[in-house]
Amino acid sequence: MSVLRPRLSRRRLLVAGGGLAVGAALAACGSNTDRGGDAATGGPALSQWYHQYGEPGVEQAVRRYAGAYTKTPVDVQWRPGDYDQQTAAALLTDSGPDVFESSGPTLDQIQGGQVVDLTDVISAAQSDFNPTVLGPKTYQGKVYGIPQTIDMQMLYYRKSLLAKAGVQPPSTLDELVAAARALTTDETKGLFLGNDGGAGVLRGVPLWAAGLDLVTADGAVGFDDPAAATALGKLHTLYAEKSLLLGAPSDWSDPAAFIQGLTAMQWTGLWALPQISTALGDDFGVLPFPPDGPRGRPSVPVGAYASSVSARSKRIAEAKDYVKWLWVDRTDFQEDFALSYGFHIPARTSLAQRAASLRSGPAADAVRFTTDYGHADPLLWTPRSQTALQDALSRIISGGADPSAQLRSLVTTVSAELTRVRK
Repeated sequence: MSVLRPRLSRRRLLVAGGGLAVGAALAACGSNTDRGGDAATGGPALSQWYHQYGEPGVEQAVRRYAGAYTKTPVDVQWRPGDYDQQTAAALLTDSGPDVFESSGPTLDQIQGGQVVDLTDVISAAQSDFNPTVLGPKTYQGKVYGIPQTIDMQMLYYRKSLLAKAGVQPPSTLDELVAAARALTTDETKGLFLGNDGGAGVLRGVPLWAAGLDLVTADGAVGFDDPAAATALGKLHTLYAEKSLLLGAPSDWSDPAAFIQGLTAMQWTGLWALPQISTALGDDFGVLPFPPDGPRGRPSVPVGAYASSVSARSKRIAEAKDYVKWLWVDRTDFQEDFALSYGFHIPARTSLAQRAASLRSGPAADAVRFTTDYGHADPLLWTPRSQTALQDALSRIISGGADPSAQLRSLVTTVSAELTRVRK
């Protein structure tokens, strides 16, 4: 997840790795780090970091949440720029945050002792958190990040365009390829997976749809299987048959191409649902990515930013108390954060089930897809592995490279990474 959207948007899953000097990163932050405290309560304030969200009202909301905490003042810091690199650098210093959100924390941060074990913080409610997004925040049975809210992606289709072409909503990858072909006309392409043909957004989705994993439960490569090459080859078929929309005015995260009729089907996020619903009414439906092969299963990617505590904090106990109050105890704030600014799924199963806006129609479908078919990048899936997968997808989809050969090379790279990080 990692979140699933471009920089400065609500959620991002990709974790930036290294490459920035600590001093340069902190100098670029431009935020107050003196933890000046509060004259009304006395003592220094806890420092809490957020990345810069794209939806209006989020900053005001998180400041309101912090202001409602009465045990100690909390200094919310809004961090524009490359948040992941800022955080990675700051965690190595004494001037970093006490509490921070991240798309991880990363395995390097956990293994390096940079983040605090929060198992006791979440224990009373742990079974209520969506296990798919909690899993990548957990290492050797200990939880290092409390999921805040869930983003996911799925396939949107125009009912009227499918009906006009005599096409049923696709239930297999072969049917998706055939549907995209049948729906392509002089004015409309059958499918939009992004301006690069899907290499950037799909990530592990087609492998999951083939019934495979990125990493197995015992820490090995999970896609060293002929089924992976078969599924990825079908993505090239979409490209070769010119069924894919390419060069759209905006990329996959924006539903404009779908709303404007440039494509009959589009892969994009849950966040686009309100905009699509306003524009198209009931003339659309949603699907998971369809399964491929006898072991295949429908799949959707999910991700969640999490709240963590820095091990360099001088007030770890107080920071943990605050995280528990906000992301475990205050379910009203958790529901507000997920549903009042953009459109997302609460990380708590009970909150997702009771939210009125998620009980019917495509929104309810999205919740069901997340529960039944959701996948998140595992903790052992490193940035280097992700880059290697994306490069292989690009070469296969648009370059027509042999999927089996690309996967052999990818398996070698990922195997080396897993050997490096397993401890």
